[in-house]
Amino acid sequence: MQHLAILPILIPLFTGAMLLLPPFRDILNRQRSLALVSVALQVIFAAMLLVTAASEGTQMYVLGDWQPPFGIVLVADRLSSMLVLLTTLLCAGALLYSCAGHDKSGQYFHSLFMFQVMGINGAFLTGDIFNLFVFFEVLLIASYALLVHGGGKQKTQAAVHYVILNLIGSSLFLFGLGILYGTLGTLNIADMAIQVRMLDESEAILAKAGGLLLLLVFGLKAALLPLHFWLPRTYASASAPVATLFAIMTKVGIYSIFRVHTVVFGEEANLLANIALPWLWPMAMGTLAIGTLGVFASPTLRVMTANLVIISAGTLLIAAALQTEHATSAALYYLVHSTLVTGALFLIADLISRQRGKAEDRFVKSRAMAQPRLLGFAFVIAALAIIGLPPLSGFVGKVLIMRAAESTAEIIWIWPLILISSLMVLVAISRAGTTLFWRVTSTSSSEEQVHPLEIAGITLLLAASPLLVIFGGPVTEFTADAAHQLHDLTQSVNALLPNSTALSGGNH
Repeated sequence: MQHLAILPILIPLFTGAMLLLPPFRDILNRQRSLALVSVALQVIFAAMLLVTAASEGTQMYVLGDWQPPFGIVLVADRLSSMLVLLTTLLCAGALLYSCAGHDKSGQYFHSLFMFQVMGINGAFLTGDIFNLFVFFEVLLIASYALLVHGGGKQKTQAAVHYVILNLIGSSLFLFGLGILYGTLGTLNIADMAIQVRMLDESEAILAKAGGLLLLLVFGLKAALLPLHFWLPRTYASASAPVATLFAIMTKVGIYSIFRVHTVVFGEEANLLANIALPWLWPMAMGTLAIGTLGVFASPTLRVMTANLVIISAGTLLIAAALQTEHATSAALYYLVHSTLVTGALFLIADLISRQRGKAEDRFVKSRAMAQPRLLGFAFVIAALAIIGLPPLSGFVGKVLIMRAAESTAEIIWIWPLILISSLMVLVAISRAGTTLFWRVTSTSSSEEQVHPLEIAGITLLLAASPLLVIFGGPVTEFTADAAHQLHDLTQSVNALLPNSTALSGGNH
C-alpha cells in the first residue's frame, strides 16, 4: 500500500475529528466504540508498516510529490515503524482501561486522546526537524487538555508548570531551527547530514549552538537532569489512562536525540562530530541517579512510577552516549520494555488507590483491598519486570545495555550505576509492596471490583514483558537491524535523497 506510511497519522486525526461531530459528540458509548475500532485499525496498519519496512526497506511518503529536501516527507524505517507500533499498543491498553468509566469525568477525552496519538506518531515518522516541531506542538496541546481532564486543584497546578516549561521549550526549539536553517539551508534530516559536513569553522560555531539548543529541548521533553523536575508531579496528578499514554512522551525526546545527534551530528559530522557527547554523559548518569533517589523517596505508588520513567530515560541516554550500534540496539529493546511496563504500573496504581479508600496509593497502613490477590499478582509481575529480575524483559534489557558497554572505558561507571540503581529500586518496590498489601488495619469494606476492561488493558501491557523474552531472538535481531540502519549514514541518506552522492564521494 503506497499510503501506508501516512495512515498512523491520518487515522487518529480523522477519528479525533469525527468524535467531535454530532453523531458521536454527546453519546459516550458511540465514542468508545469508534475509538476502539480506530485503535484496532491503527495496530493493524502499524504492524503492516513494520513488516513492510523490515522486508522492503525504508518507506518514504512525499506529500504533494515535492521531493526532498524541499517537500514534506514522512520516513518509515525500522526504528520509526517500531515506535509507531509501540505507541498504538500502549494506546490500546490505556483506551481499554479508560472505557471502564475513566472517560466520564470530562468532555472530549477520546478526541483529545486521538489527537495526542496523532502527534506522537507524526513525531516518529517525520523526516524533517520543522515538522518534528509541529508534531511536538500537536501532542503537547492535546496533553495540556488531557492533564486537566476531570478538573481538580492538583491537576491544574501541575498543568500550569507543565505548560509554562513546554512553552519555553517550544521557543528554544524555534530558535534552534532558525539557527540551523540559516547555516545549513535545510531542515530535512537527511539533507542536514550532508550539509553539516561542508560547513567552515565560522558557520560550524553557529550550527553547534543550534544543535545544542535542540539537545536542550529534547532533554526537557525526555526529562533529563536538571530538566526532570516537572515530570513526577505532572504524571502523578494525571488520570491513569493519560499517565499511561504519557509513558511514551519522554521517549519522543529520546528518539529525537537518537535521530538528530546520530544522523546529523554523529561521527561523520566533520567539525560538529558528536557535539552532544560531553553533555549526554553527565545528564544521563545524573538522571539515572536522581530517578533512583526519587523512587526511594516517593510517598505514593504513582509518584514512584513517575520516577521509574525518569530512571528509564537515564538508562536509555547512557546507551545513546555510547554511540555504538550494539548500545543503540540494546536501548531500543529496553525502550519497548520500559514504556509498556511503566504504563501498566500507572494503571495498577490507580486500581490499588481506589480499593484502599482514603489512604489511596500512599505508603501507609490502610484497610485491606477487596481483591488483593488479583492486584498483588499484577503488581509483582510489573515489579519484577521494572526492577530487572529474571526471567522477564527488564533483566534482558539491562544485560544487553551492560554488555554493550563491555568494550568501552565507561564500563567502570555504567555497570556500578545500573546495578546499584537496580538494587535500590528492588528495595524501594519491595518496601512499597509490603506496605500496600500486608500492612492493613481491617478487612475490606469496599465492594468495588476491577472491571473486565481494566483487566484487559493491564494484561495487554504486562503481557509484553514475557513475550519480549519468549521472542527475544527475533526482537533483538530486529532492533539490531534498526540500529544498523540508524548508524549507517550512507545507506540512510542515499535512501532518502536518491540523487545525492555527497556521502559516496561526489558533490551535493
